[in-house]
Amino acid sequence: MMAVGKSTIGRLLSKKLNLPFEDLDEKIKNKESLSIKDIFSFKGEDYFRKIEEIECLKIIQDTGKIIAFGGGTFMNETVRNKMKNTCFTIWLDLSPKKIFDRIKSNKDRPLLSNVKTIEEVDDIYLRRKKIYSLANYKIDCSSKTKEIIISEIENIYENIKN
Repeated sequence: MMAVGKSTIGRLLSKKLNLPFEDLDEKIKNKESLSIKDIFSFKGEDYFRKIEEIECLKIIQDTGKIIAFGGGTFMNETVRNKMKNTCFTIWLDLSPKKIFDRIKSNKDRPLLSNVKTIEEVDDIYLRRKKIYSLANYKIDCSSKTKEIIISEIENIYENIKN
């Protein structure tokens, strides 16, 4: 889901585990020389999703890194199946209310830029929740600090590694 802290947690976790970090949205922005919002505005969501799929499949070819995927990336069945075969995935879960609070002041998220109510965020959340639940792990981030979330992911990583 958007606005749950994937990029922030990913960067911090990368430093803690001394692993490279890649942010799919950043890769797409650099490749297209446009913000995600502008790609949606000028080229459309279908174009963005195709680029997202191509770039995601490239990123996950290499192992041994932390990757922050966009909120909609895991919704793509081709990408999700490839991820499930090559990576371990973590759903950073956050309540629609907290997501709404985070996006009120940030209009750079194309699917949330016109959202005016918590119910609208809840609708997106409920549509995605069933697919997100297919991730290997889920961390409820609603009442946890970044440090606790990172520690939980570090524990998952250590258990998988051993």
